[in-house]
Amino acid sequence: MKAALVLGALGLLAAPVAAAGRADVQTGPGTSYPLKMTSLKEARFRNTIRQAYDFSCGSAAVATLLTYQYAYPMNEQTAFDVMYAGGDRAKIGRDGFSLLDIKRFLASIGFEADGFDVPLEKLDEEGIPAIVLIDERGYHHFVVVKGYKHGRVLIGDPARGTRSMSRRRFDDMWKNHIVFVIHNERERAIFNSPRDWAVAPAAPVSEGIQRNGLDPLVIAKRGPGDV
Repeated sequence: MKAALVLGALGLLAAPVAAAGRADVQTGPGTSYPLKMTSLKEARFRNTIRQAYDFSCGSAAVATLLTYQYAYPMNEQTAFDVMYAGGDRAKIGRDGFSLLDIKRFLASIGFEADGFDVPLEKLDEEGIPAIVLIDERGYHHFVVVKGYKHGRVLIGDPARGTRSMSRRRFDDMWKNHIVFVIHNERERAIFNSPRDWAVAPAAPVSEGIQRNGLDPLVIAKRGPGDV
């Protein structure tokens, strides 16, 4: 077991979430019914809590972890207020919350958590979500690992919402290989939820193009005088 005391500074805030709309679906002459339309940006924040401040990815990540991965409703402001009151305010304002701040907050509400230096496959094996620190374009940023399958990692990003990426891309950003997990409430953990994956599917490129179907294709080489 290796406790992590890394910091989560943030400089990434996504664009405002588009509001849902409605459309009338025509079912016949003079007949229609209203259908609620949800934008992709809005859907991505359905199960991930959006951070309120540049430096609050830590409080938004822990609120996301509790609310959507442990069915323990928590809003970011509550987590922020408690961690800010009990932490080093100057340091938090400069660098953001640390995993130590998050650990203390979770302990205050009955959740035992620690950082472990383990491969991502361990989360999949145990079916446990985690908070991890990534370095994206030079910014240190806390996200929640919500799932892992078929070589793709599903994360709840407080700045950009729920999204998936290749394992290679994730590993490039996950510098310290520390997973911060709750270990006393395993029976409540939600990992690889179909509802989470639904808003961040991988593009089915392999299904759209049959690569072996290009084998017999011959492209004629043009010669002098060909039009």
